[in-house]
Amino acid sequence: MLKPRQTSAETADPAPSLGDKIRARRKEMGLTLQSVADQAGLTAGFISQIERGLAAPSLSSLTSVSRVLDIDASAFFTQPPSPGTISRQGTRPVYGLDPAHMSYERISSFFPGNVLRAVIIHEAPGHRSEPISHEGEELFFILQGALTVELEGTRHVLNGGDSIHFASTRVHSTWNHTTGTTTILHTCTMDVFGDSQRNKDQDN
Repeated sequence: MLKPRQTSAETADPAPSLGDKIRARRKEMGLTLQSVADQAGLTAGFISQIERGLAAPSLSSLTSVSRVLDIDASAFFTQPPSPGTISRQGTRPVYGLDPAHMSYERISSFFPGNVLRAVIIHEAPGHRSEPISHEGEELFFILQGALTVELEGTRHVLNGGDSIHFASTRVHSTWNHTTGTTTILHTCTMDVFGDSQRNKDQDN
């Protein structure tokens, strides 16, 4: 009995996932999970989860891993462009590596010499981010809901209108301990958008 002929779409290999791309790049550079984790300020277990598609990194975690792998984060994940000097509510793209758990709206623009990067984060109930440490500083301001921020082992519960500002070199993570989505204004100095590198590439 003849079998139905497969179409090119059915026989084509699926596009590599984020984890596949990171694993391939890591092996290409001859790096172990532990070496990537140590340099990125993360754990080997979390890097392994990313590679196996069991966890999605935050913007800062993906930026840290990308730097260790000596490749721009845009090779793994495409973000919306700079919104310009002014952004309007309802016009900003909502995006994320795993939007069902954490999504972003970019609100900061790019211009020569700028150091602030800001997003509005929508964090799903129960979501926990991975512990990380990296350069710079950051600030969380709770717009709606509540959030637990763990800073070097100490938990701080923030409610609407509360904020926390700290050096990003301190190990930190977040947890939406509520049953609803928490909305956060997050500002940091780490180039989580990759704007600086893209502009250097354009100048060369």
